[in-house]
Amino acid sequence: MIFLNVVILLFAFVALVKGADIFVDGSAALARFFKIPSIVIGLTVVALGTSMPELAVSTSAAIAGANEIALSNVVGSNIFNLLVVLGLCAVIHPVPVENRILKRDFPISLFPTILVLLASTASSLFNGNFLSLPMSADSGLVSRWLGIILLLLFVIYIVYLIFDAKAHPTEENEEKSLPLWKCLLLIALGLILIIAGGKAVVYSAQNIARFFGMSETLIGLTIVAIGTSLPELVTSIVAAKKGEVSLAVGNVLGSNIFNLLFILGVSAAINPVSVNVASIYDLGILIFVSLLTWIFSITKRQIGRLEGIVMLFCYAASMTFAIIR
Repeated sequence: MIFLNVVILLFAFVALVKGADIFVDGSAALARFFKIPSIVIGLTVVALGTSMPELAVSTSAAIAGANEIALSNVVGSNIFNLLVVLGLCAVIHPVPVENRILKRDFPISLFPTILVLLASTASSLFNGNFLSLPMSADSGLVSRWLGIILLLLFVIYIVYLIFDAKAHPTEENEEKSLPLWKCLLLIALGLILIIAGGKAVVYSAQNIARFFGMSETLIGLTIVAIGTSLPELVTSIVAAKKGEVSLAVGNVLGSNIFNLLFILGVSAAINPVSVNVASIYDLGILIFVSLLTWIFSITKRQIGRLEGIVMLFCYAASMTFAIIR
């Protein structure tokens, strides 16, 4: 039984990654068909496409009532993106950081994390109750209203990106557009794989967690989070090996902002997401990791190899804490 669930989980991850890839290709082709600028495609369609696995898993978990997976998947993916994706890229090749990313994307990625932590767990945090509670105890709630606020912030963020892109235009790469029917076919096929893969990940992850006596929070923070971050990881490592790492920080922060604002927003709007004590610690770790990466980026306007190694060690330490707590 456990072997079957592991096989289902592996095939589900393959479906998620391939589905996201096909969805991005189809959506980008459709955007080109309607003459939408490539920079806008990159900031919206491609960023959403790489976050599709997290969206599929978190919304499936919210619908199924597996709220621990919905939240821990988003938080775990963001921690993984910052420490492992950027850390590995920096080890392979130092990652330069643009000044605009330092001033715009880092603050924007930090704000919703702090907002979710404070708004969902205010009473527990200020009373200090969570310190005396077991890790699995409920200590807060990402309400529907907070989910709607996150979605509104997401819309504002996208509108800002589009206006900013138009204010700082780049050269357009003219690519031959596909026929409309082929664009729609690719989008439909990608969505089918993503939705099916998302449901399969939640189903198998829950069964694996029960078999080993693991909490849904732990498995969402580790196995599910790593699996749904595969598109960002593979894309960034390939780019780093080719020496094309200039956009790595922007891509990772963009994905993290999508995860927090859009994916957690959608999940909470569907079904309020309960926050347990373990998730309070994880949100705190995410804030610390975001600040650490920001500091590393500010020092020399790049993330160096030594800093990349430190980030990988930090991820190992955070996972060790998640397992033994």
